[in-house]
Amino acid sequence: MPVTVLLVDDEPLVRAGLRAVLEAQPDIEVVGEAADGASVIPLVRRLRPDVVAMDVRMPLLDGIEATRALLRTVDEPPRILVVTTFENDEYVYEALRAGADGFLLKRARPAEIVHAVRLIAEGESLLFPASVRQLAAEYGDDGGNRAARAAMERAQLTEREGEVLRLMARGLSNAEIAARLVVGTETVKSHVSAVLAKLGARDRTQAVIAAYESGFVAPG
Repeated sequence: MPVTVLLVDDEPLVRAGLRAVLEAQPDIEVVGEAADGASVIPLVRRLRPDVVAMDVRMPLLDGIEATRALLRTVDEPPRILVVTTFENDEYVYEALRAGADGFLLKRARPAEIVHAVRLIAEGESLLFPASVRQLAAEYGDDGGNRAARAAMERAQLTEREGEVLRLMARGLSNAEIAARLVVGTETVKSHVSAVLAKLGARDRTQAVIAAYESGFVAPG
């Protein structure tokens, strides 16, 4: 089955460019387009895409609020890939905080765009971990978020789960973590699932953001 994608951007040329790149791949299908975040929820309910690639800055409803609304109101929501013009953008970090799974620069090369969509759809590793770390260092609370610290304390991660979370923050996939810790991939999947459950995180990105915000992992 192909990865299905909904494109959301107020610039028709951007949508056309992303569609051309993605539909050149045999395993990716663009199932719809929208010009604003306000149109996302009804389209997602009707089309059920695997991934929503959404501009973070739009005139009526931006990508941050659209992400919050999508995760709040849609059962089994799709993966959300935020698309942005600027890498070091506070809007992007706020979108990740709100629940987006990763971000992509509009000037990215075609191969990077395809890789990002596939990686987000799989959910097996963190997209652009160095960039997420840079955003956390620039705009995060650097351990000063009391709610995040309290949530991390309540999670009571085991020593091995903490190791796995730190490796997740470095962008390692399940297979790479398994090789590093000399355990089976299924064991790593179990640890990742436990980390997400204990932190109340939807996915790896949210777990890593929580790790940075609580000071469990230093972004610097």
